[in-house]
Amino acid sequence: MADPMRIRAQAAGDKATIRVLMSHEMESGQRKDGTGKTIPAWHIQDVTATLNGKVVMTAEWGPAVSKNPFLQFTIKGAKAGDKVGVVWKDNKGDTRSDEATVS
Repeated sequence: MADPMRIRAQAAGDKATIRVLMSHEMESGQRKDGTGKTIPAWHIQDVTATLNGKVVMTAEWGPAVSKNPFLQFTIKGAKAGDKVGVVWKDNKGDTRSDEATVS
């Protein structure tokens, strides 16, 4: 798998906009391969975002989320220099994480 995600975090006033591009195939479990066999489900289930180590956002996803999902959210009270972390876990148990500094 390529780089698991890219995070951009930009402060504006007392808020920061966080943009995350995640690299994941996100198979729904409903498609078939060339031989007619069902491709097993493989998708991100849990996403957690932190600001300086404190959880600020959680999400539960299912198979309907697109390949290489993009997530954007805003954090109140964030400022330049703060650390934003994002962790995701898929239904096969793979976990990826990354961190960025708010600019």
